[in-house]
Amino acid sequence: MSAPQFIQHLTYAGERWDLLAWQYYGDPANYSIIVMANPGVPIEPVFEAGIALAIPIIQQQSVLATDLPPWKTATTV
Repeated sequence: MSAPQFIQHLTYAGERWDLLAWQYYGDPANYSIIVMANPGVPIEPVFEAGIALAIPIIQQQSVLATDLPPWKTATTV
């Protein structure tokens, strides 16, 4: 098992945890992944400028056609 990989992000004034999750993961609800990767950063509603954060690179699971309901699969008639 390899060590987790991170992207370093330098905050600007007004950024928020959920906005970073949206920016990097496409889902604002995934902010806890970023929070857990940065235990030394206080949980505040908004960031000040210049805080270095580690953003974990997560593997997105691909959806297989077999996992989709019939009306969502691409078929040609």
